Amino acid sequence: MRALIQRVTTASVSVEGRTIAAIGQGLLVLLGVQRADDAGRARAMAARLLAYRVFADAAGKMNLDVRAAGGALLVVSQFTLAADTGRGLRPGFSSAAAPDAARELYELVVAELRSAHAAVATGEFGATMQVALVNDGPVSFLLET
Repeated sequence: MRALIQRVTTASVSVEGRTIAAIGQGLLVLLGVQRADDAGRARAMAARLLAYRVFADAAGKMNLDVRAAGGALLVVSQFTLAADTGRGLRPGFSSAAAPDAARELYELVVAELRSAHAAVATGEFGATMQVALVNDGPVSFLLET
């Protein structure tokens, strides 16, 4: 499972010209599910997303997680993060999870996040989405489980 996280001052996701979710300060999480992923990896990713310290403390050091910083999470399914880009000039998707399995694990990550932190918004799984954000820093990390 891969998550590209970006610390944002604001982020939103739209489908067919309609904004379906938006957050202020927090994390935009683009989540890619791979064939080898399972419920254990999904739970581990959710825990890691909540605990990853990318927000500045009073001394300006990245010591605060999203909850301590009072931020929200916007979780968006991102099939292309599961791509194999190691060779050639075109991504391969054989390592990506099948849509039904990916949806189940995506929804598990979201449920785990919501059980520990109320401020969680989502995109629409499988939809063509437009994601807008203001990256704070910029700060971006690729997390894997």
